[in-house]
Amino acid sequence: MDDPLALFLELCAIPSPPGDERAVANRVARYLRELGLDVDEDGAGAQIGSSAGNLLCRLPGRADGGTPLFLCAHLDTVPPQGALEPVVEDGVVRNAGGTILGADNKAALVAMLEAARRIVVERRAHAGVELLFTPKEEVGLLGAGAFDHTRLEAELGYVYDQGAPIGEIVLGAPYGRTITARFHGRAAHSGMHPEEGRSAVAAASRAVADLRLGRIDEETTANIGLISGGTARNIVPEWCVLEAEARSHDGDKLADVVQEMLDTFAFAASLGDCTVETEVSETYVGYRFRREERVFVLAEAALTRCGYRVTARLSGGGADANVFNARGLPCLNLANGMTAIHTPDEHIAVADLEGMVEVTLALVDAARA
Repeated sequence: MDDPLALFLELCAIPSPPGDERAVANRVARYLRELGLDVDEDGAGAQIGSSAGNLLCRLPGRADGGTPLFLCAHLDTVPPQGALEPVVEDGVVRNAGGTILGADNKAALVAMLEAARRIVVERRAHAGVELLFTPKEEVGLLGAGAFDHTRLEAELGYVYDQGAPIGEIVLGAPYGRTITARFHGRAAHSGMHPEEGRSAVAAASRAVADLRLGRIDEETTANIGLISGGTARNIVPEWCVLEAEARSHDGDKLADVVQEMLDTFAFAASLGDCTVETEVSETYVGYRFRREERVFVLAEAALTRCGYRVTARLSGGGADANVFNARGLPCLNLANGMTAIHTPDEHIAVADLEGMVEVTLALVDAARA
């Protein structure tokens, strides 16, 4: 297939929520094998609870010198809440099914696959290109986290996982923590003996009301994303669980915010004569690049060559790039034109699908030079 749009529409019509990436992984692998390329799948799927592992495809270099690159995209999308019916309207791809489109990150899959086809068919000289496709990115970068990065021969890499106009380069991404708070109270009949109960829901609600949530400052955010609790409408709830997260570009600020959240949980539990158990885990490690670093210079050169105006910014989200940067392998996140990701209004212009193929080839050329 040599039509990026047709491939994109095909991929977007395939559901691939985190943990159920098998069908998309099979399609990606088949595409590459039809080009005569070898595709290797690791055992990460069983390790992280996915139907697919990480896929790695290597295009051996055909040039003397230069910088070998790896390109990375994730196979999963956030779970769709309706039918997947991608349509093209006035040069823009949307989903007519009332849920996500899946441009995050299937637009990146298309850019990588079509660029690989062009490299093979046109016998383009390059310093070495490796393609990596990961599962369960949307729930904590789990596929990339389980991948053995020492298998890569590349010196630096790129992901296309920023919902913004092409030309935007992510200079840095935040550190992230997830926090689970389990409130324990005492059950009682809510109509006959309510005074004997201790409401875990009330204690958790008090904590939520006291927390600083949303944008705390220009570098830091916090959120309560999930709440569950209770057993029946007429029973004083003896348990309630809060699932929270915090992010910051400053590691010290993040530690302070997390501790503030833990203290708030503990205080609210004590006021309600309840107890609380908390668990904190690292979601990802933050990073920050300088514009003079080679991974940025190559991206800037490629984007400029393709006619895009280059801008640089910090992102509030994590991506597989966080994993590789934490392991000492420079990896930059480039915007690829997808818009309103994770929402029913998610869309991308056909011109941007095609544009990122050209940017990818320009990156390969810049690395060879």
